[in-house]
Amino acid sequence: MTKVGIIGATGMAGSATFKAAQNAGLDVTAIVRNADKAKQNLGSDIQILETDAFNLTKSDLEQFDVVVDAFATAPEQAYLHTDLAAHLVAVLRETDSPRLIFILGAGSSFVGNVEQRHYAYDDIKADPNNAAWQSIPENQLYELNFLKDVKNVNWTGISPGQLFVPGELATKILYGKDDMLFDEQGRSQTTSETMAKAIIDEIITPAHKQERFIVTNG
Repeated sequence: MTKVGIIGATGMAGSATFKAAQNAGLDVTAIVRNADKAKQNLGSDIQILETDAFNLTKSDLEQFDVVVDAFATAPEQAYLHTDLAAHLVAVLRETDSPRLIFILGAGSSFVGNVEQRHYAYDDIKADPNNAAWQSIPENQLYELNFLKDVKNVNWTGISPGQLFVPGELATKILYGKDDMLFDEQGRSQTTSETMAKAIIDEIITPAHKQERFIVTNG
């Protein structure tokens, strides 16, 4: 049975992925700082590794086949997204297992036509109304750019659409590589259960090694 560890298993994306992993019959462990909170949110009989993600060692990680990084933080500490990715990569250099799956932001997706193609983050940054939280997509862009240079660790990145919200699994799912995806109504949205399904499918049937892909509700 595939053993999966989920960093940040009590957050929106992490909890949806944890439950989807359970439903898929995977051997899943919540990697969290607060075991009591995890039990309240996910169930009293779950498997837990109680530790700060930045304290994870190679022996901690090697017990899993896949580790999902669903870490989330406040805007003023958004740099921790890249710091955690760097920590996990450093611990697992020159290994092929466990596989690392990173939930990335939508700011690193491209928007615009061929002549005006640019990062979605550029539009976020241009709007002063986004100043309070723009550091999160900014640093998740840095995180992806860091990962693109990592060639000796088995990693995959997954980005949502423009909006990433709690919600049920979509009846239709769109997949892409680097360009923002939109449904027939022009919306670019990913619900937490849709993201979770994409992650579990990627765990069970790996299709993206050392690259990022995008998933949205269709």
